[in-house]
Amino acid sequence: MSGHTKWSTITRQKGVNDSKRSAMFTKVAREIAVAARAGGGDPDANYRLRLAIEKARSINMPAENIKRSIDKATGGGEEVQYEEIVYEGYGPGGVAVLVEAATDNRNRTAAEVRSIFAKTGGQLAGSGAVAWQFEARGMITVPRDGKDPDEIALAAIDAGAVDVDTDADPIEIYTEPADLEGVRKALGAAGINVEDAENAMLAKQTVSLEADQVRKALRMVDLLEDLDDVQRVTTNVDIPEEVLAELAG
Repeated sequence: MSGHTKWSTITRQKGVNDSKRSAMFTKVAREIAVAARAGGGDPDANYRLRLAIEKARSINMPAENIKRSIDKATGGGEEVQYEEIVYEGYGPGGVAVLVEAATDNRNRTAAEVRSIFAKTGGQLAGSGAVAWQFEARGMITVPRDGKDPDEIALAAIDAGAVDVDTDADPIEIYTEPADLEGVRKALGAAGINVEDAENAMLAKQTVSLEADQVRKALRMVDLLEDLDDVQRVTTNVDIPEEVLAELAG
């Protein structure tokens, strides 16, 4: 799982520093709107909204943008309703792909997603085709900051985490989705700096491919993530260190 997380971290960091910044603002604004509409506009009472706001702050989204997204979702502005949809399919080499979207036009989003699958050698599939290969998890990343990874792991397990990858950098902590907020709070109370916390779909097992096929699969993911309606793309491809090094470079 760490390979996919490292790749996500690399692409997220690059996005903050280049022309993709506005696209990231759009995606996070939709995440805020969906969370606010589902659980209300008070982040103290809506942990999903709180996580979305923290993500917005991590990419330096202006406070007025955050407020506007909440107001629109809760009736304080021109309301736009986003529908959450998950698309499933197969990428190059037969890897499983999950595409999570938030859209105000289901037909447009389906056509765009289908087009990218077709152009990159993949195939869109029906509901349930590949979802069984993934599981919902809360995922927390913690920078090393000179701390003992074993102490971080013990604190996380004591707080209710189900798994900790101390070899990853940053350290990756996994929870049941319902326990994400509790573990995050407990880590903060223990003086452990949390870099990121979010609910995610993680592959139960990864699939190894030739490096060229991995690059093609990641190209598909990049194109899908460039769509405004797409919030997150997850695959079960194992990313070799050589490809990660290329991405980081």
